Amino acid sequence: SQSEQQILSSQLECVQSIKDGVLEEANCTESDRVSLFPHQGSGAQTQTQCSLKLLQVQTETLYNKGDSEDLYVTNMLYEREVTEREITGGEVTELVWKLCLAHSASYETADLFMTLVFELRRLSLEALRALWQRSSFKCRDNWQPLIDALPSCATEACVVLMKDLIASGEVEEDKVEYFFWSFTFISNPTSGMIESLAPLLKSPRASQSCFLGVTALVHRFCSAHSSCDRVPAVQSVIRTLGKFLGGNCTVQDSEHLSKMQLVLKATGNAGLAAASLAPALSSCASLKSHPVEIRLAAVQAFRRIPCSVRVRDLLPEGT
Repeated sequence: SQSEQQILSSQLECVQSIKDGVLEEANCTESDRVSLFPHQGSGAQTQTQCSLKLLQVQTETLYNKGDSEDLYVTNMLYEREVTEREITGGEVTELVWKLCLAHSASYETADLFMTLVFELRRLSLEALRALWQRSSFKCRDNWQPLIDALPSCATEACVVLMKDLIASGEVEEDKVEYFFWSFTFISNPTSGMIESLAPLLKSPRASQSCFLGVTALVHRFCSAHSSCDRVPAVQSVIRTLGKFLGGNCTVQDSEHLSKMQLVLKATGNAGLAAASLAPALSSCASLKSHPVEIRLAAVQAFRRIPCSVRVRDLLPEGT
């Protein structure tokens, strides 16, 4: 049948001349023939010739050395130009208003939000508290730009303000969870941050995100500071965890069991700072009268405690 006939036939031939590893010349000829009715010998044919020839070799790249003075090596983190002018709370309030009026899905909104985050980093705690009093309003669709920008601020003042808002109940529950999870991503935590957040662990309503967010902050702080177990703020967090453990993790009911599992997970999250709790963790894991879930959680809590604490000596054989 006609469908089995070769309608298009092409051929490409190239001759290359290479000297000392450099292509000096290339000549190519391409022939294409289209046969619509092969039996009748009708069709069309094209032939294309291409010739490339090396004209010169440049041994070095010439550039203006003056252009390289403004170049420098940096990481891929977003940079923002820092101005010497001091920002005022009124200007940030105006920025929040502009965000409310801007279209939600626009480049303008993204740029305004990024600007808000960087401006918040320059405000003191007092200025932030005053800003909250002026700018805690909701935009259309119940959006609060300031609430969404605070977790990205990541300064001590912003963390303290977030703690105040959590303690006073001024933010909705889903935003409270958002605050706690954001603490995990703070790259340079301070003892002041931990000190402000430590009391939240003592609340009977302290959630999983509260325990894990605060202890993750402690772990990152201790990773950057030696002898962090001597810092009062860190000691406060560890004392709270120790009181929950109670020496051997005894539980009374299913609700208490769930809470104890959370505290053990948070203890493991704290890492090096929780080394002083190793004897209690050993007791929690070794008592065969405990539920298996508690004993397993106690063993897993050792995951970040260094070998210098002699974990093997603390855990009896066969547990």
